[in-house]
Amino acid sequence: MEAPAEAHARLVERTMEILGGKWKVLILWHLGVTGGCRFGELRRKLPGITQRSLTLQLRELEAAGLVRRTIFPEIPPHTEYCQTEEAKDLTGVYMELKRWSLAHRELLAGGPK
Repeated sequence: MEAPAEAHARLVERTMEILGGKWKVLILWHLGVTGGCRFGELRRKLPGITQRSLTLQLRELEAAGLVRRTIFPEIPPHTEYCQTEEAKDLTGVYMELKRWSLAHRELLAGGPK
């Protein structure tokens, strides 16, 4: 039987697998701030992301149950992305990252070491 600390570590590890990468947390952040947006809007909010990368990241987040994609049957059709309730539960984590980032600007301004 696995000890509780080890089981918790596995859950955190799995969470990091789902949220890992350069863009996923930023995608979720922007979807949370806007309440949802279309692909093009999201891409404009993420300078440097390629169309392919955004598509893959959104698909992975959707498969993980953190993003919901809604296709509106209009002419022309459009698709909107928003956070699921599970993703909204991460808001406190994003706010804590923001607080930490603001408190440690000097460290972050130095870039990777």
